[in-house]
Order: sequence, then C-alpha cells, then structure tokens
Amino acid sequence: MQVVSISSLKGGVGKTSVTLGLASAALAAGIPTLVVDLDPHADATTGLGVTASDKPGIGEMLKNSRRAQLADNVVSSGWVANDRRTRTAGHKRQPILDVAMGSAFSGIYDRPDLGKRDLKRLSTLLGRVSGYGLVLIDCPPSLNGLTRIAWTASNRVLLVAEPGLFSVAGTERTMRALELFRKEFAPNLAPAGIIANRVRSGSNEHTFRLAEMKQMFGDLLLTPTIAEQANWQQIQGAAHSVHHWPGESAKQAASTFDELLKNLVETGTVRNRVIRRAG
Repeated sequence: MQVVSISSLKGGVGKTSVTLGLASAALAAGIPTLVVDLDPHADATTGLGVTASDKPGIGEMLKNSRRAQLADNVVSSGWVANDRRTRTAGHKRQPILDVAMGSAFSGIYDRPDLGKRDLKRLSTLLGRVSGYGLVLIDCPPSLNGLTRIAWTASNRVLLVAEPGLFSVAGTERTMRALELFRKEFAPNLAPAGIIANRVRSGSNEHTFRLAEMKQMFGDLLLTPTIAEQANWQQIQGAAHSVHHWPGESAKQAASTFDELLKNLVETGTVRNRVIRRAG
C-alpha cells in the first residue's frame, strides 16, 4: 500500500484539485484507493461527492487513534456509482474509492508543537487498514501539525506548485522542510516529485518559471504538467470525476492524470522493492 501526501506550503496552487484528479485516475484504473482528507476545510470530501454521514470524520478518529477503526468509518465516494455504470461487463472487480472525511475538529492538531506521539496518530490508524493499493492524503497548505502527521504516515510526498515566483519559492522551502523532517522523524520518507499545475502554454512567465523549476529540481519536476482548465471549477462544483465529465478538455485532463498516476505508482513500486532489498 503506497501512502502519498499531496502537499504545498503555499495555498491556492490547486493541491486539492490534484488530489481529486489522481483519485479520479485511480478509480478509472481500478486501483483500490483511500483518500484521507486532512485539510480542516474538507474540500476534497465535498469534491468527491460524499453525502452527509453520521460516521466520525478524520479529526475524531485521530483523537481516538488507539481505538478507532478507520476501515469502519470511511465512506464511499459518490463517483463510484458513475464508474460502475461505465464499466463493461468484463470488469468483475467492484471499484473502490473510499474517503476518510475531512473534519474541522482535526484543526486541534494543526499546531507546530506536536510531540512524536501525536505525529503517529494517522500512522496508527492506517496500520490497521488493508485492501487498498493507494492512499492519498490531502494536506492543509502549511507545515503545522496536520501536514507533519501526514508525512509521518506516508511513504512519499507529492508537491504541487504553479509556475509563478511565489509558488516556486514556496516549493523550494517545502523541499528543505521535507529533508529536515525526513532526517529527524521519517528516514524512509522521500519526495514523489513536483507537479506543475495550472500551466498556461502561451505565457512567457510560465515558460520561464518551468525552465527555472527544471533547473532547480531536475527530475523531481514531473511530466506531464497540468494545463489550466477553464471548466475545472464547474467539474468540482458538480462533485464529479474528471474522467466522467464530457468534453475534449476534460478528456485531455483525464489523460494527464492517468499518466501522472502511472508514474507515481510505478516509481513507488520500484522504490519499495529497493528498500526491501536493502533491509
């Protein structure tokens, strides 16, 4: 089970949108996936079409991490019904896209002074979970407690950036913070790469910043980049999977996320094999 945190220390770069796009690609690929919505705003939960539930959110489960059973309290994404209708009769495996719902209560852990015991709360919950090939954790845009909890529970961290000055600088700070965190708390944690989001092909500024990012981060800058899409807010507002949204632009976006997910899964599998052999 690969556990990947989707992070950025700068807000507004489309981190949750990338989480939803990768979740959509995983559903289309038939990879059993769990999305952990660790952002107290719970936008990923809304975008995944989760209806109101009397089950506890992730904040309440973090508080009771020693006793809570995450598997008993996840809910199925509203996208799953659409995926079932579009699958052919030859697909026997039922699609799985579950959500550990976002919760404002999780904000009690979003502070900078958490001890090691608190940092392991999500790890404890995920340690009792099986049946998923991929776990995506949508983090808040900060390096406070919730992001550190997510990184402690993860194998890798996927960074999201826009090709702009402030976002590129924020990504560099995140990389430094990730390296310091890895040395102190999580020696097996590694960056999964950096996704450039909302790229405008006709923008000289974006072209310049992408070249700058390539020089700064090398192979960590993943391809393909994600093009700016005019109807993305409409897709999310409808709580719809991009893979089931009509139109050529949505089709192209879905193809981009398919390729990014393939790279993410394949590189993670190779890395896990190397770690096992080294151990």
